[in-house]
Amino acid sequence: MKVVFMGSSEFAVPSLLALQEGGHQVVGVVSQPDKAKGRGKKISPTPIKAKAAEMGLEVYQTDNIKSSQALDQIRQWDPEIITVASYGQIIPPAILNYPPFGCINVHASILPRYRGAAPIQRAIMAGEKSTGVTIMYMDEGLDTGDIIAQESVDISEDMDGGMLEELLAHKGARLLLEVIQNLERGVISRVKQDDSQATYAHMLKRKDEWIDWTRTAQEICNQIRGLSPVPGAYTLLDGIKLKIFAARLTDERCSGLAGQIVALSKKGFVVKTGEQCLEILEVQKEGKKRSKAVDFVRGYRDLEGRVLGQKGG
Repeated sequence: MKVVFMGSSEFAVPSLLALQEGGHQVVGVVSQPDKAKGRGKKISPTPIKAKAAEMGLEVYQTDNIKSSQALDQIRQWDPEIITVASYGQIIPPAILNYPPFGCINVHASILPRYRGAAPIQRAIMAGEKSTGVTIMYMDEGLDTGDIIAQESVDISEDMDGGMLEELLAHKGARLLLEVIQNLERGVISRVKQDDSQATYAHMLKRKDEWIDWTRTAQEICNQIRGLSPVPGAYTLLDGIKLKIFAARLTDERCSGLAGQIVALSKKGFVVKTGEQCLEILEVQKEGKKRSKAVDFVRGYRDLEGRVLGQKGG
């Protein structure tokens, strides 16, 4: 089948690869514009643009998919179907309705739960025990189209956002191929979403990264897991930004102020929260590389007793 693929992030890469490896003709790729990244603000392509270039595919980038130029490009490629995964812009009806087999999306949740931009991170942050991937027809709403296929996965207690994203990206790619095969055979089904059951995974903001140590240990642990490895949850140590990438609940009884480092451990250090304590396992001090917390501790004297989150020592 002639396919136009629309995607931007790393999550979309397995789906693009699966389409080509599955024997479909990817006639063009649409992705977000290149952006400045990192401390050096170096202009970098999206993961999808980089992968498409490796595959020798034609790429079209635009900051306005609703423009007449974007529609002209789609018409020039003349796809039978458009597949979308983590693209990043609302696609207009003129494009959605163009291909004869429609426009289908790979979404990283079991819809109608976690519609929106950050379903993977929000599911973990909320403490969900399971999530999944949905292939759906796209309409003008935000992840509101009819469901074609779904597959659930468990979220283990040691799974972070990066691990879950990789798992769902590959499951979504496999499911996408099955759906397209069924479309070609004319045996597809579509189920309307129950809007009354919908929840939203709003785009992550800076405030979501800040650790409030007055919350429970479980809530903070979920936040750290959900935001690892990107963008990372953070606090302050002596007024310096400290990202935390891994932590675990501990059964040890402890007392102290919320955010206070109450003990050192074999794998790092223990922090008092609003309820219980949390053992910190992986960190990154501003300007430094990510490291095991036990190695970070060696570089500090008198760490025990300090309070995280304060602007000064």
